[in-house]
Amino acid sequence: MKKVLFVMLAFAGMFFSAYNAGAQAAGAKVGVFDIDVAVSNMPGYRTVDSLLGIYQQDSLRGEYDFAVREYNRLDSTYKADSAAKKATTVLNYQKDQRSQIATTIIYWQQISQQKSEQRRQELAAPLYERVLGAYSKVLQTNNYLVVLKPGAYEMGSKVENVFEKVFRELKLPVPDQLKSQGPDQQAGAQQQGAAPATPRSGTGGATRPTPKKPS
Repeated sequence: MKKVLFVMLAFAGMFFSAYNAGAQAAGAKVGVFDIDVAVSNMPGYRTVDSLLGIYQQDSLRGEYDFAVREYNRLDSTYKADSAAKKATTVLNYQKDQRSQIATTIIYWQQISQQKSEQRRQELAAPLYERVLGAYSKVLQTNNYLVVLKPGAYEMGSKVENVFEKVFRELKLPVPDQLKSQGPDQQAGAQQQGAAPATPRSGTGGATRPTPKKPS
C-alpha cells in the first residue's frame, strides 16, 4: 500500500512539474487562491462571526434544551401509560416519538455543526458575492492556466498570488497573511489557517480557474 501511495505521489509531482513548465512555455500563469480564505479575511467577516455566535447561543441552545425537555416529558408519559396498561398502539407511538427525540439529542453535535455551517454561509453570502465578482474580473484579465488552492503545489514552484489581485480589485488593503512572502507563499497561507487542498486524481491538485459560487 505504501509503495502504491509513493508511486501515485511521485506521478502527481511529475505531472505538476510538466504542467507548470508547459504553462510557462505557453505564456500562461499558475495562480494560488481560495475563495473561502479570501472571504474569511474580508473586513465584514467579524460581523458574520458575531452573528453566528448569537445564533448558536440563542437558537441552537434553545433547540437543544427543548429537545431534552420533550424527551423527559415523553419518557414520563410512556412510563405512566405503561404502568396503566394502556393500548399497545398508544405505547408504541410514544416509544417512537421518544426514540426520535433521543436520536436528535445523541447526534446533536453533528446536527448543530451542520446548522451552524448553513447559517454561516447565509450570513457570509454578500461577502462571497463581492469576492466572486472581483475574482471573476481577475481571471478575465490574466492568462491563468490553472488556479490552485494553498498547499496544492510544490514549494518553490512559480505561482502567482491571486489573493493580492483580488483584494486590489476590491479596493481593499491586502491582509498581511495573504501577501506574497517570496517563493514559499504556502507558509503564509497556512499561517492564515487554510487547509491544504486535496489533489484530484490525475491532476496533482490542479483545478480549473472557474469561480466558486457561494452556497
